[in-house]
Amino acid sequence: MEKVQRSEIAGRRISKTIIYIVCILLSVLSILPFWIMFVNATRSTPEIQSGLSLLPSTHLMSNLHVLLDKSFDPVRGFLNSFIISSCATICTVYFSSLTAYGLVAYNWKMRQPFFTFIMCVMMVPAQASAIGFYQFMYKLHWTNSFLPLILPAIAAPAVVFFMRQYLLATLSIEIVEAARVDGSGEFKTFNRIILPLMMPAIATQAIFAFVGNWNNLFMPLILLTQKEKYTMPVMVSLLRGDIYKTEFGSIYLGLALTALPLFIVYFLLSRYIIAGVALGGVKE
Repeated sequence: MEKVQRSEIAGRRISKTIIYIVCILLSVLSILPFWIMFVNATRSTPEIQSGLSLLPSTHLMSNLHVLLDKSFDPVRGFLNSFIISSCATICTVYFSSLTAYGLVAYNWKMRQPFFTFIMCVMMVPAQASAIGFYQFMYKLHWTNSFLPLILPAIAAPAVVFFMRQYLLATLSIEIVEAARVDGSGEFKTFNRIILPLMMPAIATQAIFAFVGNWNNLFMPLILLTQKEKYTMPVMVSLLRGDIYKTEFGSIYLGLALTALPLFIVYFLLSRYIIAGVALGGVKE
């Protein structure tokens, strides 16, 4: 018996060691591209073209001067990206939560076909409707405006699906019925009772929505043509030198400045992702 127990303990230790090694390797592979980006932001163009390096160089300030000489305004870019990302995130999480609540708490005739329609919309890529959307915004005189980048965030099928699954696992209809008996209105019930219950899921989807809107390049590049309205991804995409030389160091620095706020947001709110996934996966 002792030999069997020792062999089992040894097998568990070996399996744990293998798991730790695999996790460390995956972590290194995940961090390495970002580390290379930040390192290249400190290197000159000849150094970048000479090969890969994992050690920072001394050309950070020169890259910054080149970046600013190209009419790159990081303050304006940060402000525009933050306005669009924060407003779109609020619209996404609130109206998606409201839609999911309507799909779970109310028993109406077209509930399942409506949910099926939402899932079908989720499979339509944004690029397929980009031309028609631009023509529609042009007729409304909404080009060079933040509204076309914020208001469509109200319709987020993937977030609706996540919120619906979360409510199916955690929401007790008795709570809603008790609130109705006490005389609470439907919107008051949703805002005062349901939203606090959904905070882990809301925080999780808010992070994903913020990151997605911050990194969005396709639609802002189409709709925004005035420099003072450019977002950070658009500014970085337009960074290029003349036909004879491209300053890769300044481009990497622009990419690093664009990604830096996402790291800060993720590290501050990453615990909500774990809590949201854990609570959303448990069904009473």
